[in-house]
Amino acid sequence: MCKKQVIYLNRLFNCGVNMVKTENLVFKYSRYNQETEQKEYVEALSGVDIEINGGEFVAVLGHNGSGKSTLAKHINVLLLPSGGKVYVNGLDTAVEDNVWVIRQNAGMVFQNPDNQLVATIVEEDIAFGPENLGVPPLEIRERVDSCLKAVDMEEFKRSAPNLLSGGQKQRIAIAGVLAMKPRCIVLDEATAMLDPIGRREVMNIIRRLNKEEGITVVHITHYMEEAVLADRVIVMSGGKAVMDNTPKHVFKNVEFLKENGLDVPQVTELSNMLRKSGANLADDIISLSEMADALEALRKTSEFEAEEAAISQFDRDIEKPLDVPSYIEIEGLSHIYSPGTVFEKAAVENINLNIKKGEFFGIIGHTGSGKSTLIQHLNALMKPTSGHILIDGEDINADKTRLKAIRQKVGLIFQYPENQLFEATVFEDVAFGPKNIGLDEHEIERRVKNALELVGLSEEYYKKSPFELSGGQKRRVAIAGVLAMEPEILVMDEPTAGLDPRGRDEIFGQIKNLHSKMGNTVIIVSHSMEDIARLTDRLAVIAKGEIRFLGTPKEVFKNIEELESIGLAAPQISYLIRMLRERGFNISEDIYTVEDAFKALKQIII
Repeated sequence: MCKKQVIYLNRLFNCGVNMVKTENLVFKYSRYNQETEQKEYVEALSGVDIEINGGEFVAVLGHNGSGKSTLAKHINVLLLPSGGKVYVNGLDTAVEDNVWVIRQNAGMVFQNPDNQLVATIVEEDIAFGPENLGVPPLEIRERVDSCLKAVDMEEFKRSAPNLLSGGQKQRIAIAGVLAMKPRCIVLDEATAMLDPIGRREVMNIIRRLNKEEGITVVHITHYMEEAVLADRVIVMSGGKAVMDNTPKHVFKNVEFLKENGLDVPQVTELSNMLRKSGANLADDIISLSEMADALEALRKTSEFEAEEAAISQFDRDIEKPLDVPSYIEIEGLSHIYSPGTVFEKAAVENINLNIKKGEFFGIIGHTGSGKSTLIQHLNALMKPTSGHILIDGEDINADKTRLKAIRQKVGLIFQYPENQLFEATVFEDVAFGPKNIGLDEHEIERRVKNALELVGLSEEYYKKSPFELSGGQKRRVAIAGVLAMEPEILVMDEPTAGLDPRGRDEIFGQIKNLHSKMGNTVIIVSHSMEDIARLTDRLAVIAKGEIRFLGTPKEVFKNIEELESIGLAAPQISYLIRMLRERGFNISEDIYTVEDAFKALKQIII
């Protein structure tokens, strides 16, 4: 039997009506109200009616707290409806005897891989699911090997999961679900912590499983370029499905999506801006090739084609060099994990880096490149195996009695900051740091209110438990806890991963505002090339523990091929500009933001 016949039979077997169906689905969370001292109920889903057919690839979008994750947990029977019905492959999730079969058919990958890794060795973790399904040992071995290969983690099969980076753990979690060969895969922000090439590879795997084997995919994401790949897009807001259509139809509603805290692909946003300025462009452009074709067609008919030669380099104010002395000096920094054991691994090697006072500095790198290890040295959470770190001329590891002062100066926001939450109320959690450095009540209150305002949380949240908030809201509380310490240096490790676009923009906007007013030095680690491009003065690219590139966004992002070779990418606009230059557009190669592309193209086609 040929491959095409196998693919056809797989899709024929898996494709059918209603792999997932909800009927007037309602779900209410219970929580304790400290003010009234009574239990109250919050409606997270309100009358949701959706149908997902077998073999479909459906993306689910929505702002934080919209009900996306709550909906996903109903598909895997982690939650049961408060009202209405949920059917998975025709089985009612409320019937207890159906739960085991449903969970065999619907595998789920969560946002935080630590929530689903169970074994001490990677290959054992992936084998855990098939073992519990009674799969024969030889087949388990085959599944483990093929799934490790699928997520490009073969070299780590005998590693300890706890020694892996966040992105590497997520690949293992995805492989563990794939190994059970479910008929439906639900991914809840499963690519949030992966590098750009890692996200692309995982999406290629998911698409292949969907197209060749007919596996139903329900993909919750804040990455619009991933949603574009789906057959359908469901938009959630306020616990309801407010839109359900093809990606083209959904993404042409730019204003509606932005009003609901969402985003659109960069080329769609650029098209929308040009169309508002008079360009004759379609309102449903969602891909690079569509945009390039449309712009080329406009150029050929434009009366202003002769003005192309006037387009010059775009130099943003953000890229003017900072004429100030170095504030953070990293000299020959190396760190080895588990030295002298079978798990010995050099995480960073001979890092030399200077960061200036008041600089907004970015760090990017592939999953496992050493980014998180590097920044945890900046407030002495980790001690170098060799090398030195100087802040304002002081070696931070030279005197242990100075560590408290160093850690007040350097605020570190971790990759999963919500894991830092532990107090009974939001206000108390944010106040914990200021209290512990002996500030008076008036100053504590001022700092807490300012910090919560910075992250967009009003007074109505002060007395709420942080554990009753949505994932994005927890993230904001954790960030506020660090901001309340008013650090001179703010270090952030993927601070907005998992946040909706509005939440991301609000937090970055406030941090930029804080940075411009207070002159703080800000260091941000991110897998979002778009965020790094528009925010930072300079950035460092780390690959396999070493600095590969160092410079302004303009200097770094023009190296597209080299970045891709180490697991990264450039902003989507950079790829569009390259395509246009290949088609004869006389346009600067140093454009990597929507705003700069709009300025340049407006002169050519409008």
